Amino acid sequence: MNHNQIFGKALRRIRREMQLSQEELSFRAEISKSYVSLLELGQRSPTLDSLLKISFGLKMELSYFLIILAEEIRQKNSND
Repeated sequence: MNHNQIFGKALRRIRREMQLSQEELSFRAEISKSYVSLLELGQRSPTLDSLLKISFGLKMELSYFLIILAEEIRQKNSND
């Protein structure tokens, strides 16, 4: 699993925990629903701009969002 896939998995988990649809997140973050889907599938790398928009859409500090992502990466690396 690469970093984009790990990011996508974390994004999907957080979005679902917040009971948001991809459509609702895309509306809140002002990005397209298809882009949210591609990110969650690990088919796109998020830009800094999109990371900021997503964290705003999730009503979460970017630093906290990145901590969650770092934990996912550490966990994946320790399982390899």
